[in-house]
Amino acid sequence: MPERAPYQTLLAFDFGLKQIGVAYGQTLTSSARGLSIVKASDGIPNWDNLKALIDEWKPNLLLVGLPLNMDGSESDLSHLARKFARRLHGRFTIEVLMVDERLTSRDVKSSLIDENINAGGKRKTRDLSKIDHLAAALILQNWLDNPQLGQQA
Repeated sequence: MPERAPYQTLLAFDFGLKQIGVAYGQTLTSSARGLSIVKASDGIPNWDNLKALIDEWKPNLLLVGLPLNMDGSESDLSHLARKFARRLHGRFTIEVLMVDERLTSRDVKSSLIDENINAGGKRKTRDLSKIDHLAAALILQNWLDNPQLGQQA
């Protein structure tokens, strides 16, 4: 693996068949935040939208969530996420790492539900199907906290 730059900007992706969550982060402050959701059709994203995000944020590393089964084995979705990662690398020639994403969407949903319950009487309902950018931010934050989680696509 090539030596890493001391400061990196990153985009992370929570891969899905219908939509792909995107998050931005950087190593200077070790922080991540959700950016957007890119529509996909059978796992094929709108590449123009992804190119616009990459051109805007200029990452030097991309992360893709690897949806493993709870026992650590790979699923059909894992193989499609790896294929998406290889295509990202091929199109944009930016290094891509895979990051185990088990339970990230569940964790985001759980924290949003807790946030709604603890809102002090002001309950705000969220569409929990539109949280992929938050799951991408959690994937990115997990990597920022422990870069050894990243593995080659």
